[in-house]
Amino acid sequence: MALDFMSLLGSMVSNSMTSPTQTSRMSNAGGGIQDLLGSLMGAGQTVKQKVGGDNLAAGGIGALLGALMGGSKSTTANTLGGGMMGLLGMMAFKALKNSMGGTSTQQNVQAQNYNYDTYVQPTPQQQSSDAEIILLAMIDAAKSDGQIDANEFNKIVSNLQKSGIGQEGVNYVIEKLKSPMETAKIVSAVKGRPDLAAQVYSASLMAIDVDTEAEKKYLEKLAKAMGLNSNVVRNIEQLTSANSQSYEC
Repeated sequence: MALDFMSLLGSMVSNSMTSPTQTSRMSNAGGGIQDLLGSLMGAGQTVKQKVGGDNLAAGGIGALLGALMGGSKSTTANTLGGGMMGLLGMMAFKALKNSMGGTSTQQNVQAQNYNYDTYVQPTPQQQSSDAEIILLAMIDAAKSDGQIDANEFNKIVSNLQKSGIGQEGVNYVIEKLKSPMETAKIVSAVKGRPDLAAQVYSASLMAIDVDTEAEKKYLEKLAKAMGLNSNVVRNIEQLTSANSQSYEC
């Protein structure tokens, strides 16, 4: 039976919100993302014209924002994962589109045939595949300062078990937490996918509270390895910042 990476991702997001330091980062992201959603979605029904696609994981997005801001405690892991992927996709779209003033980024995006004019909702199969890479990126970010001690490890595992994702999913995360970092696999997966690279960077930022030099250097190296230039990185950091402003489409 194949692992449900959407539920695994949702469980990791839920787990992040149980940590006081990471709750702050996730809540800050919620504020910036709410501004982004308001700007992208406009007056409700115009969402299809604004960003394309039929769904955009709208239900999941609402559930995720509710959970981030403390308004929902009963969101399923799968719904939370779907919301997270929907949000990351729109954040990536906005970050890439806003960076088009930079020549190197424009050439890079055009060369990879990325559609920066219309948000394209990925297929369920693609979204599930991307969720695995996002999950690995969040785990790598958590390991980037080398400080996942026994207490933190046990807390993560306990919260995952409580999420109801099943022992197979728990075992997968345990294996990844204990394994060496998989930066090379992540970088390989995003090759030719600037949208996925931006999602990986966004998720990495949201997964941790960047308060050590090791974490800062890891994120800098990750962005460079994935081909994200300073304009894209700056846009992503604005979207996940407590000081995020209102963004225009």
